[in-house]
Amino acid sequence: MSPNNGTVAETGEFALIRAVTEGRRQPPGTLLGPGDDAAVVAAPDGRVVASTDVLVQGVHFRLDWSSPEHVGRKAVAVNLADIAAMGATPTTVLVGLACPPDTPSEVVKGLTDGMWAEAERAGVGVSGGDMVRADQLVISVTALGDLGDREPVTRSGARPGDVLAVNGRLGWAAAGLAVLGRGFRSPVGVVNAQRCPEPPYEAGPRAALAGATAMIDVSDGLLADLGHIGEASGVGIDVRTADLDIPARLTEVGAALGADPLDWVLTGGEDHALAATFPPFAELPDGWRTIGVVTMAGSGITVDGKPFSREGGWTHWR
Repeated sequence: MSPNNGTVAETGEFALIRAVTEGRRQPPGTLLGPGDDAAVVAAPDGRVVASTDVLVQGVHFRLDWSSPEHVGRKAVAVNLADIAAMGATPTTVLVGLACPPDTPSEVVKGLTDGMWAEAERAGVGVSGGDMVRADQLVISVTALGDLGDREPVTRSGARPGDVLAVNGRLGWAAAGLAVLGRGFRSPVGVVNAQRCPEPPYEAGPRAALAGATAMIDVSDGLLADLGHIGEASGVGIDVRTADLDIPARLTEVGAALGADPLDWVLTGGEDHALAATFPPFAELPDGWRTIGVVTMAGSGITVDGKPFSREGGWTHWR
């Protein structure tokens, strides 16, 4: 049976694996790709940065809201953003896919097409993985990266007086989620931001070269993720709303839905922008914009010098 027809059970495991791997081009850093017991990937630095995320249908994505290609791209993007947040350059991804036997083969083909497309956008390939039977659709992606002889940029290096900067979009995915939640499918640009984030992969290594003292991927919401930097570094952080970019499109959507777009920017997750702290008077790399300052320990995460009274972002099991 053609892998583009029928279910995964009808297609069969190995025919499906061949369908989603054959003819794919691997970057030079993948020395041995799919087809053996394990992949072999070059590690020029001698150290490997690794990250894993799991996406569960109904929790992280819905196939009535997103195409399989969107979901595949998102699964890879959320992992590669973590690699960039360490100041590393992505090198490869490994994929684990679990699904019910009646899952249409074309859904799996769409998922993997999206994964390969996003991996290629980051300059890497899908070097291996696994497929198994499960009661629901679950995608697990492991991303690897290379530090290029630099030290990793962790969450624990921010110091009082550092400037806070971001690179990438904030609030768009949350606005898209609000639109989808109301049963709408437009504006498409906002909705697609929820379906498939666009992390600025190259911004992480550039920030590291520019002397970033701490960095994080904004996955759960700006304030929530800045809280991780503040806790790890033992500092406070103040966000200045006057320096935040609130595009006209988000203002329009907020007005239509009766929502404040500033809340989306401050607390909305899944944009996978990067937030970093830099030494005072540092020259920020292209694309980075200052939005706040690191303050003394004990001051917490504040907005315009005051505590933020509403929920600061996403937390699992809450």
